Amino acid sequence: MAKVTFIEVDGKTHVVDVPPGWSLMEGAVKNRVAGIDADCGGCCACATCHVYVDPAWEAKLPPKAEMEETMLDFALVTAPNSRLSCQIRVTSDMDGLIVRPPVSQH
Repeated sequence: MAKVTFIEVDGKTHVVDVPPGWSLMEGAVKNRVAGIDADCGGCCACATCHVYVDPAWEAKLPPKAEMEETMLDFALVTAPNSRLSCQIRVTSDMDGLIVRPPVSQH
């Protein structure tokens, strides 16, 4: 299990256990984290699971694939640390990961 911290825009923090192999999006949705809409169910087809990865974690995650880069064009406000949480498969090495959903996914 990896403990992942989701910090909402208002500062509310959710520390959730995410099993290895699940996506960050699955961990958020199954733990009812607000701000992760996941309209496409994790198919990398909508960008409504957009998150900002804490800068300390950016280099520790696998790089973005071309499809993820393309779908991030549909997110409202992106930054260099923007990722789609459906595209990040959790490993035990991600224990302590911190991400923040944007103000809005739509």
